[in-house]
Amino acid sequence: MALTTRRGALTTLGAAFTGAAVLPAARARAAGGHRGAPPLRHAHAHNDYEHAHPLSDALGHRFGSVEADVFLVGDQLLIGHDASRLDPSRTLESLYLDPLATRVKANHGRVFRGWRRPLQLLVDIKTEGSSTYLELDRHLRRYPHLFTRYAHGRVHPGPVTAVVSGDRAARAPMAAQTERRAFYDGRLTDLGSAATASFVPLISDNWALNFTWTGAGPFPEAERRKLRGITAAAHARGQRIRFWATPDTAGPDRDALWAQLLAGGVDQLNTDDLAGLESFLDAHSSA
Repeated sequence: MALTTRRGALTTLGAAFTGAAVLPAARARAAGGHRGAPPLRHAHAHNDYEHAHPLSDALGHRFGSVEADVFLVGDQLLIGHDASRLDPSRTLESLYLDPLATRVKANHGRVFRGWRRPLQLLVDIKTEGSSTYLELDRHLRRYPHLFTRYAHGRVHPGPVTAVVSGDRAARAPMAAQTERRAFYDGRLTDLGSAATASFVPLISDNWALNFTWTGAGPFPEAERRKLRGITAAAHARGQRIRFWATPDTAGPDRDALWAQLLAGGVDQLNTDDLAGLESFLDAHSSA
């Protein structure tokens, strides 16, 4: 179904772009800002829940997108990367949904006070996709004012945009809904398909399966053209591009790769190194 909302909302739907108001230093972490600087629209916190302070560390480093892996256990959505290490106290609600709801209320309807674009919450489903998504949908509906919503052909932006990734069986129940509070993370095979940005605002794929360059030496021209073709095709349809499995060891190769991803139009850089990407993007912006 075609997106029927205005162009600005199309950008908002797919965006993980947020910002922060200027705040006293003592309040910066609580409000998710950092020295009054705006949020980083290209920054995606991969496996965010593995940091010492899930969500708050990423927001403290001004990230506009965070990723949480979920396992369906009974009627609970537990957070973790490995099923053998799940903790019943670490739920999607306790680590993400409740803190975000509290934060948005305190910040007058925004994750980052004074910035209109939503935070992206990428929910990576690790158990069977259809049943896990249906439980996720029930969880998201408990927060009626928190999430960007799709209803009968229109997108209604909210403070947080939930995007579902992981097990691909989630796609069918999502596509069947005429009203939902989540969107779908596509793959490169979705480029140019019938899936519009109102359903697939984000397209993610494995860098290592599509490109050979890892930052050492010059970027091969054929791969540069391929990357720009991918991002141009996505952006023409209001969709964003993200790659996972990019090198994430600090050093010149990683910086070279990140610079070429930005130059090629990639919308989100994937990292576990929050401070490293924050420093890189600040330096890149200044340059």
